[in-house]
Amino acid sequence: MSAVEVKDLWRSFGSKIVLKGVSFEVEEGEIFGLIGPNGAGKTTTLRIISTILKPDKGHVRVWDIDVVKEPSKARKIISYLPEESDVYLRLTGYENLKFFAMLYAKDKKDMIEMIEEGKKIADLGDAINRLTKTYSKGMRRRLALARTLMVKPKLAILDEPTSGLDVYSSINVRKVIKEFVRKSKSTVILSSHNMLEVEYLCDRVAFIANGRIISIGTPKELKEMFGAENLEEAFVKAVKEVKGVGA
Repeated sequence: MSAVEVKDLWRSFGSKIVLKGVSFEVEEGEIFGLIGPNGAGKTTTLRIISTILKPDKGHVRVWDIDVVKEPSKARKIISYLPEESDVYLRLTGYENLKFFAMLYAKDKKDMIEMIEEGKKIADLGDAINRLTKTYSKGMRRRLALARTLMVKPKLAILDEPTSGLDVYSSINVRKVIKEFVRKSKSTVILSSHNMLEVEYLCDRVAFIANGRIISIGTPKELKEMFGAENLEEAFVKAVKEVKGVGA
């Protein structure tokens, strides 16, 4: 059984058809990349998997839980980091972690363990006790990632986890994601415009364009498939082959 099964997803917003039969599977313990140009349907797909949106047609199963029919059950094993996610600026970093730990923890001991794990992931030092309105964007993003991963979800969905970060902060975030999967054996679905990041992190990658999956494979397989030297070049060649792709 696959960890995640996405089958024939269709979704429209008004007259615009955003998803046109999206299908793929993700194996347990895998970091799976969903990559495409703006408007391709990436975020809509991630929001359906995370139970925020419902598809017009098709289904998603996460460890055989139907996320449309049993969203509450699915949410217990899913943690989602949206691209636009931020932290509560009137709380300290510690208070942000504690607030989310209280939502997920079974008891006080579990809550304390989650907070300690979050502090390690965020790696903010003494700044963890400062109000987050004093944080840089990179610090806030690391805290948001910590908040997402500290609950040790079976499935972590990360939409542009290094969006807006500098090179140093981005490298740290990638290391955190790799280490998290290694230690927790969790499964990750990741979307990113940074092809170096995707190639470094992902076991397999799906290219999506114009609401359809156009290619799936390991980074090596995709480069060979399109005769490309790197994943970025493979991505550009794949998208060019799709007629009417969004910019």
